[in-house]
Amino acid sequence: MYFSSRDPNCKSIFGALETGQPCIFTVFAPEAQQAFLLLEPDGGQTRWMQLRPGADGRFFITQTFDRPGLFFYRFVIDTPGGRQTFGRRPDGAADPAGTPWQQTVYMPWQQPQALQQGILYQIFPDRFYKAGALCSGFDDRFYANWGEAPSFVPVEQHPADRRMINNDYFGGNLRGITEKLPYLQSLGVSAIYLNPIFEAHSNHRYNTADYHHIDPTLGDEQDFQRLCRRAHQLGIRIILDGVFSHTGSDSVYFNKEGRYGAHTGAYRDPVSRYRSWFHFNRYPDDYSAWWGFETLPETNELDEDFCRFITGENGVIRRWMRLGADGWRLDVADELPDGFIEKIRQAIKAEKPAGVLYGEVWEDASNKISYDARRRFLYGAELDSVMNYPWREAILAFVRGGSGILFMDAVLNLLENYPKPAVDLLMNLLGTHDTERVLTALAGEPENGRGRDWQAAQRLTGSQLQQGFTLLKLATVLQYTLPGIPCVYYGDELLAQGYRDPFNRQCMDWEQAEQGCPSLEWYRFLGRLRRQVQALQGGRLIPAQYDGQCASYLRVGDDELFVAVNPSDSEARVFLPPDWQDDRVLLGPAPRDDALLLPPKSAGILYREPARAQRLQNKRP
Repeated sequence: MYFSSRDPNCKSIFGALETGQPCIFTVFAPEAQQAFLLLEPDGGQTRWMQLRPGADGRFFITQTFDRPGLFFYRFVIDTPGGRQTFGRRPDGAADPAGTPWQQTVYMPWQQPQALQQGILYQIFPDRFYKAGALCSGFDDRFYANWGEAPSFVPVEQHPADRRMINNDYFGGNLRGITEKLPYLQSLGVSAIYLNPIFEAHSNHRYNTADYHHIDPTLGDEQDFQRLCRRAHQLGIRIILDGVFSHTGSDSVYFNKEGRYGAHTGAYRDPVSRYRSWFHFNRYPDDYSAWWGFETLPETNELDEDFCRFITGENGVIRRWMRLGADGWRLDVADELPDGFIEKIRQAIKAEKPAGVLYGEVWEDASNKISYDARRRFLYGAELDSVMNYPWREAILAFVRGGSGILFMDAVLNLLENYPKPAVDLLMNLLGTHDTERVLTALAGEPENGRGRDWQAAQRLTGSQLQQGFTLLKLATVLQYTLPGIPCVYYGDELLAQGYRDPFNRQCMDWEQAEQGCPSLEWYRFLGRLRRQVQALQGGRLIPAQYDGQCASYLRVGDDELFVAVNPSDSEARVFLPPDWQDDRVLLGPAPRDDALLLPPKSAGILYREPARAQRLQNKRP
């Protein structure tokens, strides 16, 4: 018996299906007397459906799905030797010992094409650029000189509580981002994803104090509007970070520290408007807190008043979109109720139909289970797409010398499970404010639980730095040419280094940027590639050659791109698809006969013009 969910001869439509879209499932079983499809809706009863016999030992069935959700399936084959059940191998092929195949079904939705024509760029606002005089801020903040190491010494509250209070600031602000928009444009940026900008009492601002005010160290509402207006003039959108699973204890809503008055806020006023936003086990000191951090009281997102405050007509979401924002990224989306996320989406689309909603999900978001419930993130009523951490892990493992087979399996698994609109908008990242810098991840010593003193002292130099840049080029070729949109964490284009928080949040090195370093020119080259190659803006991925040494694939649209990466220590012979010998070389060696001979730790990119691509596509069966 043969079946593969990745083979169009077996499954007529690759990957997720739209509701109502017919798909033909075909198994090849020459010795079978009959065959069945066992289809199980997620959490429902298994249905047995008999496949129709066809020529050459084929059995097939046409299946449509009238509602979004997850469905799981197997095949049962009856032969003279008995009955056997087949499930899925990791590569999508059939195996008697395999697990069920997953079929994602979704309601189709439209994604903004303009966002796909460039790249995303993530900015940690305090560390990007400082323009004008420092804002006074609050009394408990201190300012460091630009470029100094971030503070990492914990503050001891009492013997059982050692924590960092993140109160060191470098003065990066919204005016600074506005001033550097031409620099971002030169990288091909089509959207800026900003870490939180609302009033809070830490440099990371994930402990929101007031959703209606810009943090005074960053500027004010007028600075925000000016940033959005000038960004839009350059074709750049602004995506805000929405932190709604918790607030700060030092906030106008909770006010544990009393900063906002002696008798206001849920902690200090038992009849406060905000009391129902939080869950008190025993008032006032025993309350639910995010991952047990008492400085981050959890919100009750199903509370009508809180939900209306965030998603209502005059709520937080719509207010900031009216002032210029183009979308939101939801912090810890898997800790927010599905109904709440749906209302956030509705608020975004009501204000701007082309507005986008990203979610922070570290795993496969199509089948994620959190709080004992299957999540509905990508069925068409919630998120537009997600932060793509699974491909980050696959890319880093591959370019560090891993298997091309494992890399391509990771890529294809997500392409199978995610709806096409979500794939086209994937936030393809190599580093964020929550991970070590990509350069450190590629060439630095593994952290292995070493302390902050050790992490603070580590710097790549000499051969380590060169090796890191070599591997970074391979990783970014993949990041920029896989489906979705590459997302660059600020400073990665300048070879920023650092382990996790706070060392991954150092100041942007503008002196190095002004010197025109090779890594910056490399990122600009990739940015031009994104803008100029239509196939990278929603085109299909077709895997070509992948083995233990290398991986290659095609991106196909009006034009076409062939990409090959060899992270190994030896030369790789990468065979070309038919008729690719005469196309334009954008990176790497020219073809020899029917192959690219890639040197160790190198990549190759070939480009096919639209007219030639169309002629050859018409010849294909």
